[in-house]
Amino acid sequence: MKFLLLLLFVLPARADMRRFTFERGLMGTRFAITTYAEDESKAKAATDEAFAKGEEINAVASDYIADSELLHLSQVPAGQATVVSPLLFDIILKARHAAEVTDGRFDPTIGTLTKLWRESRRTLKLPASDVLAKARAACDWHALTLDPATHSVTLEKPGMRLDLGGIAKGYAADRLFEIMTKYGFPRSCVAAGGDLRLGDPPPGQTGWKVGLRTFDKDTTSGEITVSNCGVSTSGDLQQFVEIDGKRYSHIIDPATGLGLTNHIAVTIVAKDATTSDSFDNSACVVGAEHAVEVAKSWGATDVRVAK
Repeated sequence: MKFLLLLLFVLPARADMRRFTFERGLMGTRFAITTYAEDESKAKAATDEAFAKGEEINAVASDYIADSELLHLSQVPAGQATVVSPLLFDIILKARHAAEVTDGRFDPTIGTLTKLWRESRRTLKLPASDVLAKARAACDWHALTLDPATHSVTLEKPGMRLDLGGIAKGYAADRLFEIMTKYGFPRSCVAAGGDLRLGDPPPGQTGWKVGLRTFDKDTTSGEITVSNCGVSTSGDLQQFVEIDGKRYSHIIDPATGLGLTNHIAVTIVAKDATTSDSFDNSACVVGAEHAVEVAKSWGATDVRVAK
């Protein structure tokens, strides 16, 4: 989970518009939809449908839910094409595109490494070298084959397991926002942990004010004012572990199969939350020195780095 963004409200709304916030527990974190509307009941009806879409996304894309469609896919023998739901296919398609754009710094096929690293964080022991090597051999986004005509997915390597955790919350934020706009609420913000999908500015404001937190949990490092975009932050503010005296992040470096050891937090502003969510971890993998330059080359419109 990522908790490095603060949505700030400073200016009052117009007299005929009120601000409403509705919250729901989803995807292991807290989702909140803030919208400006004249009628609370209509706003609530829209958010109810939006949250239902979030539940649907979680049901197909979670790697924690035992009977999720994603985990079922990961159990199919290597090389066998499997037809999946349009929803899951769309998420995987966007995940593979993110892998292409980031040259594998974002890799949706690291599920085997994710499972292994969770165990290491629990036991405070690094995986044995042979076990780690076997898990790394099962990861390769080039071996994830998609057929848009049939909505089929093929995992070409034995033991390959998908992990959409680096994009699913941002994707969900975008889909929830789409529902809000469909019902006539473009002045909305969907917050999904450390991922935000922002629409038109609140009444009387030039944009949504977002406070950026770094490694001091009680202070903010600055503020940005943005609209009609996605904003995501990731880093090892809260999720890290020390093993044999060395600090490791929850963010896995696909190149090593282990958590990052560089102390870093990156905030990405991009065209939507699907994009910003897939770029924030990837920029952490790049490292503080080159994160801004590289993430902007991927398509990020703004990048902020703390270390």
